[in-house]
Amino acid sequence: MRLLAHDYAGHPFQVELSRELSRRGHDVVHSYCAAYTSGKGHLTAEPGESLRFSAIGENSSIAKTDFARRLFQEAGFGFQLIRQVRRERPDVVMFANTPIPSLMIVVAYLALRRIPWVLWHQDIQAVAISSFAGNKLSKAFVYAGKAIGLGEKWCSRRAAAIVVIADSFYAVHQEWGTAAKTSVIPNWAPLEEIYPVTRTNSWSHEQGLDDVRTLLYSGTLGLKHNPALLVGLAAAVRDGGTPVRLVVVNQGPAEEVLRAEADRLDVPLTLLPFQPYERLPEVLGSGDVLVVLLEQDAGAFSVPSKTLSYLCAGRPVLGLMPAENLASQLVNAVDGCVLPPNEGSLPAAAEWILKVLADDEEQARLGKQSRALAEREFALEGCADRFEEILTRVAR
Repeated sequence: MRLLAHDYAGHPFQVELSRELSRRGHDVVHSYCAAYTSGKGHLTAEPGESLRFSAIGENSSIAKTDFARRLFQEAGFGFQLIRQVRRERPDVVMFANTPIPSLMIVVAYLALRRIPWVLWHQDIQAVAISSFAGNKLSKAFVYAGKAIGLGEKWCSRRAAAIVVIADSFYAVHQEWGTAAKTSVIPNWAPLEEIYPVTRTNSWSHEQGLDDVRTLLYSGTLGLKHNPALLVGLAAAVRDGGTPVRLVVVNQGPAEEVLRAEADRLDVPLTLLPFQPYERLPEVLGSGDVLVVLLEQDAGAFSVPSKTLSYLCAGRPVLGLMPAENLASQLVNAVDGCVLPPNEGSLPAAAEWILKVLADDEEQARLGKQSRALAEREFALEGCADRFEEILTRVAR
């Protein structure tokens, strides 16, 4: 099977799947958007690997806040994907995290050439945009959300198969008439690439964090997050009697919000860009408590992949996110703390953190439970078997 796997974000577990399929003898090209700023996986072929990587948009930057310009960019990205399909001549294509304008353009081409494709549906983009339009976005985005919804539905109907990450997606696909070809395969994180390390390590030493209590957040901060909650949480812990440093590994518009709020509340802040992927175990290991954010409106249609990485790293996890989210269920399963994502939750969240920081044995217990859950739930072989079966069937 010749597979073109395009994950717009370049996330670690999508890369791991491509590697596994390549090891099984399939001819795999893994494509991603180099211009999209996020924590990316191991996007370099190792000696002896037949897997090939292909970056798109290496010399451009994404206009995140200029809607018209971003729409133009995403349309152009769709045509770049078409050129990639023409070069690689795959038996089947799989798309994940791809902007809908880009996806519509390349899907139209695939239909003309009768090339089957699979949608790996990580996030229902129409729901995400519409849910935030009333509070955070202008009316132009309300109409954009409706247009994206129509495009997302159009693409889904033309996919040969759909893989969703949680049962909650089924209701939308039933409405769209695509539930019959939809399978649920929950996300995971690479166990061999993200693993527990000692709290004091090379990275914590370089950042001056060896002897400092830390709350750490590593990952994207966008529409689905309220970055000010991170600073408020650190302030609440400090006011409870334990000084902490907030460490945030992120790049984007949230940086200004974090700096301003940290200055206002006098919270020590270490703000860093995304770190090299091979150092992610040390980064996560440097957090005494790892924090997840997800707005209430994101609900059941977005599962923060950082949560899965946190579990692999074997650290205590606190989530300010909707209780119905799949990630919340995982955090609760390892005795982590999950509370609604609002300021009213900060006192209870700070109380939980203070208890954890005061008890080294409790920290160790929570960390071991997190890693044990990851090892039970994130086995690659079973996930790869299911993807291989779907992709091979579609290719035939």
